[in-house]
Amino acid sequence: MDVTSLRQKLASLGQDHVLQFWDDPELDDEQRRALYDDIQATNVAEVLQFFSTSTSNMDNKEKVDDRMEPIPSELFGSVTRSGKYLDQWYKEGLKQISKGKVGVLLLAGGQGTRLGVKYPKGMYNVGLPSSKTLYQLQAERILKLQELALELTGEKGTIPWYIMTSEHTKEPTRDFFKSHNHFGIDEADLVLFEQEMLPCVSFEGKIILDQKWKIARAPDGNGGLYRALGNCKILEDMDRRGVQYVHVYCVDNILVKMADPAFVGFCIAKGANCGAKVVEKAYPTEPVGVVCRLDGQYEVVEYSEITLSTAEKRNEDGRLMFSAGNICNHFFTTDFLRSVVNENESRLQHHVAKKKIPFINGEGKRVVPEKPNGIKMEKFVFDVFKFSNNFAVFEVLREDEFSPLKNSTKSEKDNPTTARHALLSLHHRWVLNAGGDFVDADGTPIPAIPRYSRQISDDPQSNNRRANDPDGYPVTCEVSPLLSYAGEGLDRICSGKKFTPPLLLNQSFVMSEKQDTIKEN
Repeated sequence: MDVTSLRQKLASLGQDHVLQFWDDPELDDEQRRALYDDIQATNVAEVLQFFSTSTSNMDNKEKVDDRMEPIPSELFGSVTRSGKYLDQWYKEGLKQISKGKVGVLLLAGGQGTRLGVKYPKGMYNVGLPSSKTLYQLQAERILKLQELALELTGEKGTIPWYIMTSEHTKEPTRDFFKSHNHFGIDEADLVLFEQEMLPCVSFEGKIILDQKWKIARAPDGNGGLYRALGNCKILEDMDRRGVQYVHVYCVDNILVKMADPAFVGFCIAKGANCGAKVVEKAYPTEPVGVVCRLDGQYEVVEYSEITLSTAEKRNEDGRLMFSAGNICNHFFTTDFLRSVVNENESRLQHHVAKKKIPFINGEGKRVVPEKPNGIKMEKFVFDVFKFSNNFAVFEVLREDEFSPLKNSTKSEKDNPTTARHALLSLHHRWVLNAGGDFVDADGTPIPAIPRYSRQISDDPQSNNRRANDPDGYPVTCEVSPLLSYAGEGLDRICSGKKFTPPLLLNQSFVMSEKQDTIKEN
């Protein structure tokens, strides 16, 4: 190890503090080697350049109201306003799946810190009757979608599942899938790859030490996808499999419809090489990014970048003019991804996230700060929209497709309870739409939209409902993804039937129903 040269190099960049504990007697040779290799593997000059460009306008972002335009109507589709085309788009998506041309790519590099766990979010169990984790729900949706494509076309296509992990989540994710036999997915069709980790930096531009022998690092954001696609040769794998269309999504949305045939078919029909699935903003000041045109290019504008007057603008029909709320749910052609990786990735700039980053102080003590003390630099997956010359936006219903799991139960929103309730509510509606009804144990009908009191009351029926559904709302009803991808096919199981919650509809339930019918006959 040429420590002298390394020390000189760091000093020339103003980062010689990274070796300040090199001669500490507490460090052994293995730790010194780890630190040396850690530094050597880091392009320090590049990191400092990222810091300079990302922080130059960190606290001085201008409002962009005058430069914004809504998405043109010809590029816009909606599950509520494009009725006559939905079936056509859906079937086209299934046809492409049956030909093996559609892949899904999961962004799963973040840790569950805000959720309050020390393992990847995908392994989280929100408390469904089935106890299924996010990973299992998603795996089973893929399997069901392949089955639906086969039923429509007679061709058996495979949807390869690419999962972008980070240094922190790769091995736990790999081990989790292996221990559960990959939830029925062929191991060869489950491709894990790793995004880069960037050093964390103080507000003064100094690289932070997590340990005396280790640099503090964080994933380079979900926009690190594009560099990882090239470095890990994922595009080559997609080419080998014949994948032409890729659905990219985040792990924490419990309602996500992977490779949604309607979304895929819509983007293909529009000739889009890049597309965004969005939900209508709930209210003008909702803190979500908006998909729009900015200076003629497609981008996501953060809510903090526009004024209230622009946020409140409405069209003639009364809808918000800038209503396309971004939910990190995207469509790309592999040709577009290839152009990003090979030509445009270097043009993407990092964003700044101020964080509380544990660090080693000058006395060699590890400190866990109580307020932000540094920054993590990250890119966003939607930063590439501006490179598209054929863009499309598909609006879906929030209650059907978007409920993120970001926070612990201590938070009032986007927590395990809200995620669980969103799924149970959706499945409750599926059963009702399929002709089923719900009743209490004594046969009393349960309203289609129940809102039960969480308090013990004098009404025994109310208490009975509360016992069946201790969280109060909604009715406890879960449908296995292996039984239905999006509510289809449930009429033959539910039509004319009365169910008492809690209800778990799965293959075992269906088999039990068949056996009971045989016995009755």
